[in-house]
Amino acid sequence: MSRRTHGGPARTGRSRATAALLATLTCGAALVSCSTNSGGDSGAASIAPRATPPDTSRFSGTPPSALASAASSIIGSARASASAAASSLSAAASEFEASVSADTARASAQAQAELKKVQGPGNARSDVAMTGMPRAKTGGLLAVLVNITNNTDRTASYAVQIDFKNADGKVVETRFVGAENLKPGQRAQPVAISRQPTQPQLTPVLAKAQRY
Repeated sequence: MSRRTHGGPARTGRSRATAALLATLTCGAALVSCSTNSGGDSGAASIAPRATPPDTSRFSGTPPSALASAASSIIGSARASASAAASSLSAAASEFEASVSADTARASAQAQAELKKVQGPGNARSDVAMTGMPRAKTGGLLAVLVNITNNTDRTASYAVQIDFKNADGKVVETRFVGAENLKPGQRAQPVAISRQPTQPQLTPVLAKAQRY
């Protein structure tokens, strides 16, 4: 009995000291383990980093938008339409000029030859008048309808010279038309066509008219 009483407190003190030491070692191991895991130990389990979107502020240029694509499509369509319209207009102009030339080529050559003999404005200016033709009907060409009326009492032929002048009054182009064997009171309407570009704008002027 006396031995148990005497040794009990000593053993209890040692047990408590041992437990405290073990607790300290356990906490130290835990701290070391946490520190090792945070340091990226290859043997410890790790959590994969979450993917992050790219930083668009570092990109260069501007990505195409639906509005830009639509605008590009509209511009391309407009250019194609303008090109088609220009081709159509050119074809219409050629067709109109061909139809007129087929009817007046010989008369024009005859009129030019006849007017070479004439000094001054000629003797038939009062029998000739001009009317402008709408460009919509001429394929965009500048053309005038030359109205020739035989106001005499006998059959006559006519030679007419049309000058196309610019804004300064300078003659840029000259065309000849004519009509042959018009009976008294009869009218002919040849067409004088300018082959110059539409710009700058020209003005047709009756230069000579000769009855022969």
